[in-house]
Amino acid sequence: MIPSRAFLTKGTGVHRDKLASFELALRDAGIEKYNLVSVSSILPPGCRIIPKEEGLEYLSPGEIVYSVLARNQTNEAHRLIASAVGTAVPVNEDNYGYISEHHSFGEDEDTAGMYAEDIAATMLATTLGIEFDADSAWQEREQLYRASGHIINTSHFCQTAKGDRSGLWTTVVAAMVFVE
Repeated sequence: MIPSRAFLTKGTGVHRDKLASFELALRDAGIEKYNLVSVSSILPPGCRIIPKEEGLEYLSPGEIVYSVLARNQTNEAHRLIASAVGTAVPVNEDNYGYISEHHSFGEDEDTAGMYAEDIAATMLATTLGIEFDADSAWQEREQLYRASGHIINTSHFCQTAKGDRSGLWTTVVAAMVFVE
């Protein structure tokens, strides 16, 4: 199976039980009805990223669905958690792209999201032979990657939350979900 489409989604769940908190986050993301199988970081050649609502129309309850899933949980009151998915799409649609997942504590949405985007872009850049200074800031490398003419688009999708003030489990998820 080589997916031709994928969509991004995210969600948050809070519950006294850790697993139920995860289930509620999946519900919030709209992907609780599927048997999710985690896969690694490759965006197939020619795979189009479509709106979530369109992607869900291709799926049936109980279906085995492949996804790149970022997940983070805490039961510490007020602790900031993040889950992010980053993407890097090559100009040449015959080449594959990259997807990264990032889970962190204490990072806001922009910081966690940009980090995930940076990871995906850097992985793609290294496979395309783009030379860069790994110690330079993401914004500098992003300009270099785009100027190379090999990377058409990078993006991120992130969910953050603060741990429930009474210590209930709080879960955040972000995912790229593949559909045929």
